[in-house]
Amino acid sequence: MNVPTLQSGILLVNKPSGPTSYDMIRWIKRSLKTVKIGHCGTLDPLAEGLLIILLGKATKEQSKYMGADKTYLCRVRLGIRTDSGDITGKVLEVIHDFSFPEESRLRQCLQTFLGEQQQIPPMYSALKVDGTRLYTLAREGKTVERKPRPITIRSIDLVRTQHPNEFEFRVECSSGTYVRTLVEDLGHRLEIPAAMSGLVRESIGKFNVSDAVRGDELVNIGESGIWDKVNPVY
Repeated sequence: MNVPTLQSGILLVNKPSGPTSYDMIRWIKRSLKTVKIGHCGTLDPLAEGLLIILLGKATKEQSKYMGADKTYLCRVRLGIRTDSGDITGKVLEVIHDFSFPEESRLRQCLQTFLGEQQQIPPMYSALKVDGTRLYTLAREGKTVERKPRPITIRSIDLVRTQHPNEFEFRVECSSGTYVRTLVEDLGHRLEIPAAMSGLVRESIGKFNVSDAVRGDELVNIGESGIWDKVNPVY
């Protein structure tokens, strides 16, 4: 690809668990020092999967991709509740004397989340209240009222169980859906504390993680290597 003539495009990145989404952006900036860079939704450090990185003039298309539906593969751990809704948070409750639900019950419970609904965003989120991000307040031990927001669950299916205390499900949902909150709500319906123990974002709109460059490759891929992975703006 002719690097000097390419001014913009879309870079699909498969973020590993551990590094932050902004680590991915920083690694790209090392190679593309003069190119404007944007993103279409971050992932928590625990999560992995698809990030859409916009380069150059493509950053003007951010809203177009931010509102696209997303597909996630989520792993749930039963018997634990944390302040963040995932296993990286402060443990608030642990129980051991519960019966792992039968697959039929899990499938049935998951199906109750289908359709349009209202969801209360978690405290550990990037939403702002009076100019302050919620996760900043949460880290200070504060809790504030959050207004429910409309979301849509288009499909949600059990993928597999991992005894003694975990299972996975795949969900296709509207933009703005918090999967960790979905996990907590699922735990309430099962009457067992639950926390998210793993998350993979598999797709955003028409883009799939199978077409993405591995995030750890960005450290040493270089300018020409990045541009070779860039897609044109459609």
